[in-house]
Amino acid sequence: MSSKGLGWLGIVRLGLVQTSIGAIVVLCTSTINRLMVVEYALPALVPGILVTWHYLLQIMRPRWGHGSDVGGRRTPWIIGGMAILALGGFISALAISVMAYNMVLGLIVAAIAFTLIGTGVGAAGTSLLVLLAKSVEKERRAAAATIVWIMMIAGFVVTAGFIGKYLNPFSLERLTLAAGFVCAGGFVLSCLAIFRLERSALPDVKPEQTQEKPEFRGALKEVWQDQIARRFAIFVFVSMLAYSAQELVLEPFGALVFDMSPSQTALLGGAQHGGALTGMILVGLLATLWSKSRLMALRNWIIIGCAGSALALVNLVIASRIGPAWPLVPSIFVLGLANGIYAVAAIGSMFNLAASGGEAREGLRMGLFGAAQGVAFGIGGFAGSGLSDLMRAWLGSPVSAYSIVFGSEALLFFGAALLAAQMGQTSEARREEINFQHQQTRMEMSGG
Repeated sequence: MSSKGLGWLGIVRLGLVQTSIGAIVVLCTSTINRLMVVEYALPALVPGILVTWHYLLQIMRPRWGHGSDVGGRRTPWIIGGMAILALGGFISALAISVMAYNMVLGLIVAAIAFTLIGTGVGAAGTSLLVLLAKSVEKERRAAAATIVWIMMIAGFVVTAGFIGKYLNPFSLERLTLAAGFVCAGGFVLSCLAIFRLERSALPDVKPEQTQEKPEFRGALKEVWQDQIARRFAIFVFVSMLAYSAQELVLEPFGALVFDMSPSQTALLGGAQHGGALTGMILVGLLATLWSKSRLMALRNWIIIGCAGSALALVNLVIASRIGPAWPLVPSIFVLGLANGIYAVAAIGSMFNLAASGGEAREGLRMGLFGAAQGVAFGIGGFAGSGLSDLMRAWLGSPVSAYSIVFGSEALLFFGAALLAAQMGQTSEARREEINFQHQQTRMEMSGG
């Protein structure tokens, strides 16, 4: 890595790209989703399939990451991905207009839009995270993960607020204008934020230095044979499966088990997000201020976050048995706190593992981790809500159904904590072995 690297301003500039990604994605997964279900009375399964499809497309992230490895520069992939994402976001709004005249054609247009959205998110997001990993000093990576994640959430919040106000009263023309503003604005903001940033942060990286690489399958096989990368990808899948499975379950749980009103269940989402934000800031600050302390190592924070999330979910199992007397909002805050600790520590570890692998495979490694995360999110959202519906129909009791759902998620988080602990035991020895092999190779090439 270049000695210059990225300062805090550079990290914030990259965070603006993440803000733009969040702004466009929330337009599609929230507003467009709602319009399909409410205004057009489509089954919730229809937008659910579209959102899941955009997640499942993240399985292509290793291929896009490898492409940026071969080129040597990440900026073209970020700009290209943002262009595809912005186009997909705008087309998703046009699909709503088409549905007013021809439902089948409108759904086809929506499918095309969400394909572009998934492709753009994967291409831009992978290279963005690789650029962060390569250009940010190790001591700052936890804070960098916190900053870009908070800025992505800010993109969600600002866009949701803007759309909510602008679409009152609702019309297709207003929807098209709002989508055009959000998508074009996100693309332009990303281009301005990334302008000449990579060149100043990594001036020594040139495309011609990274041309001699195996083709994609060979490179992917090499990365998968790295025990640390493989175990971390499995950890990401298991933990993100548990993390995403709870997203669509909490508010129905509050309504059916605690007899909460819509305004009261909305407080649950606020408590969860508030706790997550607190956990992210906590890890970002402590892991950065005491970066030399082994106690503050990201692996320890991952274990704390996963184990804490598991215990918080067990707490919800107990809460479902006790009922309205249980202090549910504080319990959800604690769950969010543990989730936030886990999320930032995991993302910071992604940065470390992607940047420390050598052989110019940063993009492919980050793509592998991103694919595990995206596919887990796609499966988890359906699995959590689907399992709760299935258990309620089978057992006839929402209490028993949600106890099974939260218990299953707790087991996944406990498993993720064990995987993280095992990775910590093997990573140092494995990395020393890899470094020794690199030294031997250099000696042989130099005739030593």
